[in-house]
Amino acid sequence: MKSYEALSRVYDRLNGEVDYAAIADFYEKAFARYGVRPHLTLDLGCGTGSMTLELARRGYDMIGVDASAEMLSKAYERMWNGGQSGILFLQQDMRAFELYGTVGAVVSTLDCVNYLTGDGDLDKCFSLVHNYLDPDGVFLFDVNTPYKFKHVYGDNAYILEEEDGSAYCGWQNDFDEESGLCRFLLSVFTEERDGRYARADEEQTERCYSREELTGALERAGFSEIAIFGDLHFGAPTETTERWYIAARCKK
Repeated sequence: MKSYEALSRVYDRLNGEVDYAAIADFYEKAFARYGVRPHLTLDLGCGTGSMTLELARRGYDMIGVDASAEMLSKAYERMWNGGQSGILFLQQDMRAFELYGTVGAVVSTLDCVNYLTGDGDLDKCFSLVHNYLDPDGVFLFDVNTPYKFKHVYGDNAYILEEEDGSAYCGWQNDFDEESGLCRFLLSVFTEERDGRYARADEEQTERCYSREELTGALERAGFSEIAIFGDLHFGAPTETTERWYIAARCKK
């Protein structure tokens, strides 16, 4: 569970293409499909708070949980700079988080679940999600698919660049199909005031999960009505789908 020390400073700038409004639309439609209107929603693995703030702007009472103090500091900064308040941000591990009560929905955006890399981590996380959900509450999350790990990540390298050239990220992947683990070797370059670039290196790891592993862990935790979609329009996944969007109902 890496804490995004290097990426926290440039995460939002380098992920500017992510359409959080479209993902929030999907969440709201999924709430309607499952017949829930959450009194309180948990954003698990909230990062810099982009989804937390988007849902808060739509009138949802929010809690954001993330393991990274650096990412949460950005979330707090964005909340206050945006004139919002009332969001509870907690620095906690997805495998061992604690809440003060139950919530009506849990969302987890941008492959946070793939960062559960240890044996049993999936069961620990899903069991806690189930524990803190209201009866019939809904759990919505997404993961990178086996296709993406094999054919997009693999052993490939990428360069992410901020449009104005103020930040770069060199991204080298190392995917081990046997273990299902993919290492990301990151070098982040950010422009200083004097025009020089400061470099920070970081290593992260994600785990590739099959549909069977995900649905099995959800069922063991007590979820039902599990659905896997291939896009934000509730389409069926294909063999080349790169991201699965998963919904499940909490039965108690």
